[in-house]
Amino acid sequence: MAPNLSKLTQRTDVKIALAASAALSAWIINNSIKSRTHKNVNNKGTLSPEERIQYMIKERDKKSPRAQVDAKFLSELKALWKIMMPGLWTKESGFMVLIAFSLISRSMCDLWLIQHTTLVEGSIITMNLKEFKRLLLQFFMSMPLISLVNNVLKWSIGELKLRIRTNLTLHLYQEYMKGFTYYKVTNLDNRISNADQLLTTDIDKFCETVVDLYSYISKPMLDIGIYLYRLTVNLGASTPGIMMAYLLVSGVFLTYLRKPTARMTVQEQKLEGEFRYVNSRLITNSEEIAFYQGNHREQLTLLASFYKLTRHLRNFLNFRVCMGFVDNIIAKYVAITVGFYAVSRPFFAKNHNLLTTGTENDRFKHYYTYGRMLVKMAEGIGRIVLSGRELSKLAGLTSRVTQLRTVLNDVNHGNYTRTMVDKNLQNGTGPPMLLAPGAGRIIYQDKIIKFDKVPLVTPNGDVLIKELSFEVRSGINVLVCGPNGCGKSSLFRQLGELWPIFGGTLTKPPKGKLFYVPQRPYMTLGTLRDQVIYPQTRETMIRRGRTDEELNRYLEIVQLAYLTTREGGWDAVEDWMDVLSGGEKQRIAMARLFYHEPQFAILDECTSAVSVDVEGQMYQYCREMGISLFTVSHRKSLWKHHDHYLQMDGRGGYTFDEIDSDTQEFGS
Repeated sequence: MAPNLSKLTQRTDVKIALAASAALSAWIINNSIKSRTHKNVNNKGTLSPEERIQYMIKERDKKSPRAQVDAKFLSELKALWKIMMPGLWTKESGFMVLIAFSLISRSMCDLWLIQHTTLVEGSIITMNLKEFKRLLLQFFMSMPLISLVNNVLKWSIGELKLRIRTNLTLHLYQEYMKGFTYYKVTNLDNRISNADQLLTTDIDKFCETVVDLYSYISKPMLDIGIYLYRLTVNLGASTPGIMMAYLLVSGVFLTYLRKPTARMTVQEQKLEGEFRYVNSRLITNSEEIAFYQGNHREQLTLLASFYKLTRHLRNFLNFRVCMGFVDNIIAKYVAITVGFYAVSRPFFAKNHNLLTTGTENDRFKHYYTYGRMLVKMAEGIGRIVLSGRELSKLAGLTSRVTQLRTVLNDVNHGNYTRTMVDKNLQNGTGPPMLLAPGAGRIIYQDKIIKFDKVPLVTPNGDVLIKELSFEVRSGINVLVCGPNGCGKSSLFRQLGELWPIFGGTLTKPPKGKLFYVPQRPYMTLGTLRDQVIYPQTRETMIRRGRTDEELNRYLEIVQLAYLTTREGGWDAVEDWMDVLSGGEKQRIAMARLFYHEPQFAILDECTSAVSVDVEGQMYQYCREMGISLFTVSHRKSLWKHHDHYLQMDGRGGYTFDEIDSDTQEFGS
């Protein structure tokens, strides 16, 4: 009587402790919510940064992406799977087979451990010292093999993650860096605001979740199969049948409850990308922000983005905790309860052949062995049920990666999605123009640039010039001028094929024969030599028969011959954006132009930090090399180096004419 009373008291204490724990958790969550609500308004009564700052990341769809485990998800996963697993007879497939064999070996080891530990404990109960020592020695000798199986499984899972991530990353980067896709994704299409987040963090999490889900599902299914067979043979079909029925019911119920997981995962990655994007803007525009002393305003924007992220993460955490509470009850505790009921049925049956024969000790061994098997099978069922949580997470990540792949494919085929301006508000009061990106035609021809009725249109449909027509042959230099926003940069972006042609015919030299020199030249990571020969590599330079002596001559022309001595030679590696002054970077860019010797060059205020005499020498050398120039500059001294001018008035009109003595006098 006393032991029973003691057990009853223990159970009562456990129930009281559980109830107290639940009440404490509810109190903490409730006070946390109240605290967050209170913190939104500080002691001075002002709003939090999230409520004070409104900002927008340029995305077409402001609604949360839709993602769930359905036929669309399976189709998207299948398409990505073909990229990650390029074939049947590949190393990736080999590692999947190795993982499968490792999982089988691990399940067999678990089965052996169940049976062997039962025998060890049975020898202790029966006080058979000799049998105990023999079994213990076998147990000790088997440990290295079991440890090897576990670590081979870990290694093969880790290696498979690396390989499928490599395959997917290489494929997406190949699409991302094809042509000008990396530019168009950011500047022409507004479906994705944070490609860097997708190409790095999201792909990593996606590949990790795919492999983990494979191992999480394979091992429990294997365990269920093994233990289902052993239990059915020895105890009958009703015992495992009850467990399998429970698997079906609980799985359907928990899958329904977990539906928001995929959507919340997508939103989490989106907000992580936004937070990274806001930080990168601060780094990119740090000089302008510092001049404006905008640190406080930018801090509010950063905190607003951070609070949006943390608010979602907190909501997601609360959802996962609630789901974890339900998961533990349904997939663990109720599953074990059902398991005890199922395993008890044969033992309470008076006519069961296996359990009604033998001694009480044999009956105990049978219960211990088959009970553990049933518990293992129940754990496997629980893991299968809980894997639905990972499957919902995978659906969200799959949606994100598929979105990136879709956008890259669209942009590579000349299709992009962008918010367009109202066509009725375009230049003039007549009917709106029918504009379509890519409706124009590009003809490649050497030594000529010709615009034939080409509308100058921005990617969002804003018409700057309805029809632009002029022709420039090789040997003619053109000075492009006009107020800000008139279309000078738009002209060069269409000429460089960064922006689509909305109509007409553009005749231009092939790629590689048209060079662009901006006002703020780009300095690549690498040696001093790399700055001059960019985008070529040293191997390409040597293969084409170019030498460092030629590079020295180009530096002499732009009066930078001292650089090789100052920096330690052509192989010196520095942070060239910081090491070189503004004028030196502009002159390096001109030396880069001389090295590539194109037919045409676009000079966009590229000598603004260079003295007039050095500027004149560089323009004269372009004449000698036969490089025809399109120059944007406000310097009066440059008129004498050009033959024609293209004047844009900013109201849709333009003038293309020859520069004569009167025009030069006007320009000077």
